[in-house]
Amino acid sequence: MTDLYQAQRAMRNMRRAAMQRGVIALLDIGTSKIACLVLRFDGPADLGEREGGAGPLAGQSAFRVIGAATTRSRGVRFGEIDAMAETERAIRTAVQAAQKMANTRVDHVIATFAGAEPRSYGLDGLVELEGETVTEQDVGRVLASCDMPQIGYGREVLHAQPVNFALDHRSGLNDPRGHTGRKLSVDMHLLTVEETAIHNLAHCIRRCDLELAGIASAAYVSGISSLVEDEQELGAACLDIGGGSAGLSIFMKKHMIFADAVRLGGDHITRDIAAGLQVPMHVAERIKTVHGGVHATGMDDRDMIALSNNSGDWEKDSQTVSRAELIGIIRPRVEEIFEEVRALLDVAGFDHLASQQIVLTGGTSQLPGIDGLAARILGQNVRLGRPLRVKGLPGAATGSGFSSVVGLALFAAHPQDEWWDFEIPAERLNGRSLRRAIRWFKDNW
Repeated sequence: MTDLYQAQRAMRNMRRAAMQRGVIALLDIGTSKIACLVLRFDGPADLGEREGGAGPLAGQSAFRVIGAATTRSRGVRFGEIDAMAETERAIRTAVQAAQKMANTRVDHVIATFAGAEPRSYGLDGLVELEGETVTEQDVGRVLASCDMPQIGYGREVLHAQPVNFALDHRSGLNDPRGHTGRKLSVDMHLLTVEETAIHNLAHCIRRCDLELAGIASAAYVSGISSLVEDEQELGAACLDIGGGSAGLSIFMKKHMIFADAVRLGGDHITRDIAAGLQVPMHVAERIKTVHGGVHATGMDDRDMIALSNNSGDWEKDSQTVSRAELIGIIRPRVEEIFEEVRALLDVAGFDHLASQQIVLTGGTSQLPGIDGLAARILGQNVRLGRPLRVKGLPGAATGSGFSSVVGLALFAAHPQDEWWDFEIPAERLNGRSLRRAIRWFKDNW
């Protein structure tokens, strides 16, 4: 854990230095595509820049997008790097195209990825204050009082965020510094992932002659960009359905309190179409994108789709399939994804939240009718989400498939106060015991 603590702080310092120089790149390394944005920072935003300010705009930096590019992903499965050389070439292609558009060179990147079997934990700590008011040292001590859970061999902490402070009997404090009291307590959310996924990502970035200045979970940053402020405050889930996996994040009081993932996504639907219609993958992807859906009507029986394999065999190339048959292939896989997500929501105790809004995002969420099917399986409060508009973002990058990389821009401009921002005694980093997040947020909110 000490090595992780040092590595995260080093990346944090590198990110600050890159932002001070004014330019940084963002990489969304997905199974279907790799997206790159180049940000130029113009200094602190006017809003929220108060002494000791807290909240969504506190310490936020003003930025604009000056370069953007996407390329087809290669060498990535289930949101994780599988073939290093192929992924390296795809990353280089995306970064070089974004740099060309921005007309500048970037050396530092912040990356996001899905998969890696995320697991959530809830931690709590309590200390008595040494003085009358809460200081940064007190915050560091109460964070250190949270015992580190047994996260298992081969796993690393990706996010560790204090989501609630309480001073004596006053709860719900975002920033307790300067408040008076006697006992300070904290609730934290811890997200761990497989360490090989992080190490492979860092190695691939270095092979591209870039410095890694930060890593974030795709489910987390998608929630930042797709959930409106009221949803983040009252409680909502963001389901980011990508090509190789569907990432779930649950927010409450403007903090992520649970995250998990299902190893199913749009690529599995494409494979089902390719197998069912006996067409190549690229043809299946085109058919899914142009003609796909999850609800069949009487008209879909008469709506014929040309498979057009272009194989040179006229009889084979002239084959058609009805849209109803296509939907019959797509719908079972989408239902399977939602059934698995429903199980995760049940484990997380989502039904106990005051608000139970579910927001769908990611490229696969663009399938017509998918929100209605989600409402039937997951609950009634389902809507389609799009990322927040950010300055300079090209129109082609404003769709739901870009929620992760846009959320990464918001994360870069305003990173949450994570536990390595405070001076935590190193000897406290190896404690043991926990309460699982699935129990913790049900009991504490």
